[in-house]
Amino acid sequence: MLAAQRRDLLLARLRTDGRIVAKELAEETGVSEDSVRRDLRELAAAGLCQRVYGGALPVSPALGDYAMRTGVEPASKQRVAARAAALVLPGSTVVLDGGTTTLAVARALPPDLRATVVTHSPTVAAALVEHPTVEIYLLGGRVFKHSAVACGAAAVQAAADVNADLFLLGVTGVHARAGLTTGDSDEAAMKRALARRAADTYVLASVEKLGTAAPFRVLDLDEVAGVVTDAPEDTPTLTELAELGVQVLHA
Repeated sequence: MLAAQRRDLLLARLRTDGRIVAKELAEETGVSEDSVRRDLRELAAAGLCQRVYGGALPVSPALGDYAMRTGVEPASKQRVAARAAALVLPGSTVVLDGGTTTLAVARALPPDLRATVVTHSPTVAAALVEHPTVEIYLLGGRVFKHSAVACGAAAVQAAADVNADLFLLGVTGVHARAGLTTGDSDEAAMKRALARRAADTYVLASVEKLGTAAPFRVLDLDEVAGVVTDAPEDTPTLTELAELGVQVLHA
């Protein structure tokens, strides 16, 4: 099998199986594991897969910059945001993560809601100015422009003073084996710090994030209360999440 044919096969397997195990594919095609791994390295360099130990997973399309992500599945994000906004109870304290889906959550909150919102996202905080009875606490620190959020030691330290009822977490990838992932290590650390300050954490998973992975782990699936998504119930990743006992809230 030619290298180009192997790469086409690898991409097809990522679409159909949601993962590649290098050893298994090497045995199937009769080539060495080194050849398969070399193919995976080339695909990863081209942004077509996320390499993991022993193989690869589908790469998340949400790895692009903030401006690019605003155009990815906007209708899906709106549906997820509407369902997630219903989790914010009057009188509660909620942490809103950064990102395009949580920005949609902020805009979906009822105009007469009385609640306290803590966020490290300037864009989310600005959107909440339009809600007259929402108290806004903006956590400061170095602004990571890729996602328009504050990260780093100062932001993590500020998060340590927060006690919240709910954290609405945005991630780049949701995968039954890889867990919850994102594209930057500092941003992943900030998300973990925020999750530690909330009684319940729910993941906002618009359809393009399911079954994909990014380089840095945020949390394992057993560390969250549930996943909010608008994907069809028979989506393979949702079936796998249900088998793991993860609560799925359908938008």
